[in-house]
Amino acid sequence: MTSRVIPGKWLPSRVGPTLVVIFTLIPALCGTIDVNCTEPNQPALLKALNPVFNLSAIRPVMNLTTPTNIKTYFTMYGILGVDEKAQLLETYIWLHYWWHNEFVNWDPVQCGTNKISLPRSKFWVPDIVINEFMDENTAPFVPYVYLYNDGRVHDSQPVKVVSSCNLDIYTFPFDIQNCTMTFNSYLHYAMDIQIFLNISAENITKNSKRVMTTMGEWELLEITSFKNNSRGDKEYYIDELTFYVRVRRRATLYVVNLLIPSCFLITVDLFSFLLPPQAVDRSAFKMTLILGYTVFLLIMNDLLPITGNTIPLINVFFSLCLALMVASLLETILITNLLNSSDNLGPLPRWIRVVFLHFLGLVVCLPQKKQKKPKAFDMKPAVPKQTVDMRSPEVTGSGVDNKAVQELSSLGKDLKAIRLLVEKQMGTSESSEEWIQVGFIIDRLLFGVYILFISVSFITIIIIWVNSYSQ
Repeated sequence: MTSRVIPGKWLPSRVGPTLVVIFTLIPALCGTIDVNCTEPNQPALLKALNPVFNLSAIRPVMNLTTPTNIKTYFTMYGILGVDEKAQLLETYIWLHYWWHNEFVNWDPVQCGTNKISLPRSKFWVPDIVINEFMDENTAPFVPYVYLYNDGRVHDSQPVKVVSSCNLDIYTFPFDIQNCTMTFNSYLHYAMDIQIFLNISAENITKNSKRVMTTMGEWELLEITSFKNNSRGDKEYYIDELTFYVRVRRRATLYVVNLLIPSCFLITVDLFSFLLPPQAVDRSAFKMTLILGYTVFLLIMNDLLPITGNTIPLINVFFSLCLALMVASLLETILITNLLNSSDNLGPLPRWIRVVFLHFLGLVVCLPQKKQKKPKAFDMKPAVPKQTVDMRSPEVTGSGVDNKAVQELSSLGKDLKAIRLLVEKQMGTSESSEEWIQVGFIIDRLLFGVYILFISVSFITIIIIWVNSYSQ
């Protein structure tokens, strides 16, 4: 009896013995394969495992509703670096996976061993990925896995992980970074593959610190794990296992090369206030400090992090130091100009005299000096006791005497002019001394403000750094 094909249906004319054999073998293939070794050696075991290799294309469970439990853990072997600009963490880990192959089972006595290493291509392997992976894995490829007699499969391989990490460099160089590594299946839902932690996170941290060979400028603090078990229907989400890696930067290099030189330069600039403000050398000295500090920042620019989402606090620190140096130079220019042009200024206004000389002078310990009153000069011409009556005929009649009287009168006018000039000069000198005193008071006042601002700013920055580094 022949069979004919109808669109949409297949109508067999006779059920052959072939179909009976196929439907008979399906339950056998989906069940556990008992591996019987003819000899207790590896070649006999490999030959007996051939039926298992034929099932490498499917997930190794007898019932499709049974999820495959993947147990995993890793050991961090090295912290290779952090890229602040690209927000990347580069690490080297030893990764381990364990799962159960329900299609295989053998007697270790009969086959001579309880485990055997076989090519990875002979088995189904889970498609576990790290979500934060941002670059190609350049670690050596391991082509083998371990198969145990009870069906357990152990997959171990090194992985160079270049993972994305939201880096917070605000407290650089005393920063602590918390990066995540999320393990999950790329394709299978939780109804097919579930991921569990094989050993505790404390042991992972302990083992990583014990075997870690390279950390560079970073120090591993701890590794913690998190698994969200509060989800509902397993058909609509992919199971995840998240690891949190906390690393801390070693700040010794940056303290020695960046912070200490900056503190030295700002201290020198602070003590430059002890130089005489009216001297030109003081402003030249401060300009040299600013130039040297600018060159220092350009040389050490490679040590500073490339800013990401936030500006590092150390950049604010350097900008503050430079701003203080510029402010001190401007203050020196102002005071020097005031002292050198005090002779050309008018009398001191009363409110300036009250505010600066009487009040701020006492605050900065520069009270107004008491001025000695100058002695008045008597410019009246000396007249002898025995005066000559100018109206007498003897005097009026003498031309020589008239000439002498005219010269004495002219000399009196000259002495009067000299007297007025001296009085004016003495008044100008007194005003100039008051302006100079105001300049000294302003210089001392700004010096105190400079010290106060430096102290408050540095203490604030240090507190922020200490709180961040001690977390």
